[in-house]
Amino acid sequence: MDTILATVVVGVGATLFLDAWNLLRTRVFRTPAPNFGFIGRWVGHFASGRFRHDSIAAATPVRRELALGWLVHYAIGVAFAALLVAVAGTAWLARPTPLPALAVGVATVAAPFLVMQPGMGLGTAGSRAPRPNVVRLNSFANHAMFGLGLYLAAWLLASATG
Repeated sequence: MDTILATVVVGVGATLFLDAWNLLRTRVFRTPAPNFGFIGRWVGHFASGRFRHDSIAAATPVRRELALGWLVHYAIGVAFAALLVAVAGTAWLARPTPLPALAVGVATVAAPFLVMQPGMGLGTAGSRAPRPNVVRLNSFANHAMFGLGLYLAAWLLASATG
């Protein structure tokens, strides 16, 4: 399979795994589900040059923000899979191992901590959130689960095509 296509499949598969984790987490542990509409709203404001908000919830809604948020969510998943392949090498796709996937998954928590949360008004690493440590723990858990999803998606793909 082509490396680019395999990377896209792994990124989408890992993101699906993360979404399944979030669904389970919200149902079993009663934690709030991620609001992809807010991600769409944040990204939707980029076109007008606005990258930071005091509160994304109070920002003006943008057209089709929920759809945009989901699209961005999956695009980021594919981009992070590409990062993994760039770091671990293309041979990793044929013989995936858990450590590189988990390491990249956990390392990508820097994106919400340093870019998304500050841009949406939550401060660095959720420091302005009502419960910052809950935001941090959820972000870390989600990115660790995404890393596990990277490995599982690559393992399934290698098993199916190997």
